[in-house]
Amino acid sequence: MSATVEARERLNALGHTAQLPWSLWGRQVAAVMRLELRKNFLSRRSLLLYLLAGTPIALIAMLNVFPPPANEFNDFSLLSVMYAAIYNGLILRTLLFFGCAWVFMNLFRGEVVDRSLHYYFMTPARREVLVVGKYLSGLVTTVVMFGVSTVGSMILLYFVRFYSQSARYFFDGPGLRQMLVYLGITTLACVGYGAVFLIIGLFFRNPVIPALVLYGWEWINFLLPPLLKKLSVIHYLHSLAPVPMSEGPFAVLAEPTPAWLSVPSLFVFTLAVLALASLYIRRMEISYAGE
Repeated sequence: MSATVEARERLNALGHTAQLPWSLWGRQVAAVMRLELRKNFLSRRSLLLYLLAGTPIALIAMLNVFPPPANEFNDFSLLSVMYAAIYNGLILRTLLFFGCAWVFMNLFRGEVVDRSLHYYFMTPARREVLVVGKYLSGLVTTVVMFGVSTVGSMILLYFVRFYSQSARYFFDGPGLRQMLVYLGITTLACVGYGAVFLIIGLFFRNPVIPALVLYGWEWINFLLPPLLKKLSVIHYLHSLAPVPMSEGPFAVLAEPTPAWLSVPSLFVFTLAVLALASLYIRRMEISYAGE
């Protein structure tokens, strides 16, 4: 009789272990995040990320030292349009895109190339925890790096040559709100692109080609019909821009998606992608052959 009771208690214990409490999940996610954050910020792979995030700051610093002869650069009233062009064309569409690609695709693909993913799979943690922990580490990394890039480049553009006017613009005008909106767009871009590139790194042995296809799709978004525009991350980000930019004479006009719909749409999309990644990684078998 006692043996039966003991066996039943063991089964109950196993059942409680299989159904991890939220507190244990949280501790495991935090542990994965800490380990991955050290890799993201301190490994040799992080050098490219620092280069991408630092490019806008270095570019604007050079423009302040060697200002171009164009009158637009010396007209304070045009700085908001100038920064919008720099942010949309350089930071958002190019540097942030490839920075997210570099960080999030390497979360799993980098482990496979380094032949180290099996160490994670040998730990007593559910694989969904691994997906969430790695994704959050990539999100923190990119938001910090490109958040500093976004804010730093804007401050350099405004305050170095127009300090008094910029102080009034930011503290008594719309400047601070615009900066916060740009920072929010950067964060949402990391959320959306991060989810896409995480799953590309999981599904494709050579993720470069899908990443380039996605880059092309995002760049030609202005040519797409309104329905297809909504099948891209950049459409929802552009809808939030504090200073709207013209997309050129060949652009297909479409109504921007309002913020109350754009922001939840990106989060719902991200949760769906993470759920798909969790289902995939449950059945994932490690094979380093050909890597």
